[in-house]
Amino acid sequence: MGSLDSHYEEENSSSNTANPLNPEEFRRQGHMIIDFIADYYQNMEKYPVLSQVQPGYLAKLLPKSAPNIPEPIETILHDIQQYIIPGITHWQSPNYFAYFPATSSIAGFLGEVLSTGFNVVVFNWISSPAATELEFVTMDWLGQMLGLPQSFLFSGVGGGVIQGTTCEAILCTLVAARDQMLAKVGRENIGKLVFYGSDQTHCALLKAAKVAGLESFLCATIGTTSTTAVDPIRSLSEVTKEYGMWIHVDAAYAGSACICPEYRHFIDGVENVNSFSFNAHKWFFTTLDCCCLWVKDPGALTKSLSTSAEYLKNNASDSKQVVDYKDWQITLSRRFRSMKLWLVLRSYGVENLRNFLRSHVKMAKRFQQLVESDNRFEVVVPRNFAMVCFRALPTRLKKEPNGCNIESGNIEAKLIDQEYANDFNRNLLETMNASGKVFMTHTIVEGIYVIRFAVGATLTEDKHVIKAWEVVQETVDDMLATK
Repeated sequence: MGSLDSHYEEENSSSNTANPLNPEEFRRQGHMIIDFIADYYQNMEKYPVLSQVQPGYLAKLLPKSAPNIPEPIETILHDIQQYIIPGITHWQSPNYFAYFPATSSIAGFLGEVLSTGFNVVVFNWISSPAATELEFVTMDWLGQMLGLPQSFLFSGVGGGVIQGTTCEAILCTLVAARDQMLAKVGRENIGKLVFYGSDQTHCALLKAAKVAGLESFLCATIGTTSTTAVDPIRSLSEVTKEYGMWIHVDAAYAGSACICPEYRHFIDGVENVNSFSFNAHKWFFTTLDCCCLWVKDPGALTKSLSTSAEYLKNNASDSKQVVDYKDWQITLSRRFRSMKLWLVLRSYGVENLRNFLRSHVKMAKRFQQLVESDNRFEVVVPRNFAMVCFRALPTRLKKEPNGCNIESGNIEAKLIDQEYANDFNRNLLETMNASGKVFMTHTIVEGIYVIRFAVGATLTEDKHVIKAWEVVQETVDDMLATK
């Protein structure tokens, strides 16, 4: 009986097996997926921006094991709607103002579809020549838009590569800088090498330093994560030049704004640095992941990161006339990332991209004006781009029964008031996020709890910014009324 059951299951399984890349079935399901995503974008404001689920929710809803027989795409999409979407924090929502944006666009999305459809593995030139050559052409285009010196472009003596994230870009440049310095001072002195960053430098630097070891390296930031502060590149580069130190500029968030002439001054002095990166997947309408890295000396990267296994050798690589991007990154395999960036540049053009970015800055200015118009609030640090750091003022909040007056000049009173204000702003943020109407995040600046309002979602309009401010005011009103 057991053998008959086994034979039946084998025959039944065979009869239900279709080619997993059948073109017509791909066309049918592809249309359904596109319609599903389009409906998602159209109805996004119906969902709470921040997911309201509890840890472990999904395991309780899904089967304990994978299905033994195929399930139709209709059933799968139904389950995505019912079970997955409630567990998504909607980064593309027009009411999303948290962290930094992860902007998307039709061109970025469809470029990703094309890249995934081709599904090429681009470790060297011969593995897909178009993928490699499109990347260095696109990186030169973008470098020109940023006004990078010729020394950073393939048309000069440098070059660009698309990494996955800033963490990868910093690690690659840090390893190259380490080996460059050790070639001068001897590997026995590796323990003497150090790296420099400010207290606002992204934590990616610390992670990269742990992987690579300390070294002679300085990471300057254009648009820090906490407050979008800007390090003075020219002044820093003059110092590092004296010591032969590698200087990397991390412009992960704000680099995109520098395609606008009015923001280009933020990277003045870039001609003196060794490497520069920004994330097109943050504020440049290109889907994750797409970190653009330029280096003046590609040889410094390839000396540290190259691999030359026998099975990778080929005439094109041996000729030294082509770029093998496997030697510009940590991993061997890589995706066709340049396709989506190329589509974004071609589909929107430089001037439209500039105007998109300017519209986000304009909305951030509008929010700043709203904050400044209410004397219960303050803008904590200057706004440089499209993010406003604000808080409710301690002097304008109702105090606990034994509360103190900060204006009395008493230091202890000021500390108590500051602690009270931090708690109040923390509760304010948590209450707003729990409502599902908006999503913002926070940072700490010199002991002050600050709410970050980052404009940048592609679908955000003026009305969403005004609505967000109304949520802030209404929440504060309710909190003060219950004190």
